[in-house]
Amino acid sequence: MSDTDLDQLLARVSTRRIPVGEAVFEQGQKATQFFLLLHGRLKVTQVTSEGQQIIVRVVHPGDIFGFAQALQRDDYPGTPIAAAESVVLSWPNDVWGSVVEQNPHLAVNAMRTIGQRLQEAHTRIREMSTEEVERRVAHAVLRLIEQAGRREEEGTRIDFPLTRQDVAEMTGTTLHTVSRLFSAWESQGIVKGGRQKLLVRDKERLQALAEGAGRES
Repeated sequence: MSDTDLDQLLARVSTRRIPVGEAVFEQGQKATQFFLLLHGRLKVTQVTSEGQQIIVRVVHPGDIFGFAQALQRDDYPGTPIAAAESVVLSWPNDVWGSVVEQNPHLAVNAMRTIGQRLQEAHTRIREMSTEEVERRVAHAVLRLIEQAGRREEEGTRIDFPLTRQDVAEMTGTTLHTVSRLFSAWESQGIVKGGRQKLLVRDKERLQALAEGAGRES
């Protein structure tokens, strides 16, 4: 973007700090803005028609979210909740049309991003439909370390607070099952737990479990 276009875009921006546990907006709320995560992490939850809460995605710094226009709907399909203290930027929906008219590559990038999210959603649906729970959980942890991993001496740490309940909601299983799996993996030296922290010590063995070269104990 040119400096002039960027200045025009920033002239309409609002900035908001989101404390841990607070929602940016609520599922079903009328969508009047779109957002960019500048700092932190957000867990996007949905409540199904049966009343079950699931985590549909994690928003990382630099991600656009709340872009209901792209889904041709006028309400937000989920609730983004701060997993770590976060800072979000937001714009009124009417800004998008004028911005992409002057910067068509932004529309192309937005479509590419939406395509990637759809691909990830399809992958998760396939996993939940066809894979045993240990493989699903292994795949979820591998995705998280790819998206939010920080290298340490002992391995790769997921760089935001993550509870076992969060993992259960990401993979369509129960807290009891995730706790049992993580305990088994810790005893095998694959992961190391902590208070809402997860360190992957042996990515290769976790990858093998995800590919089915191991069975849930």
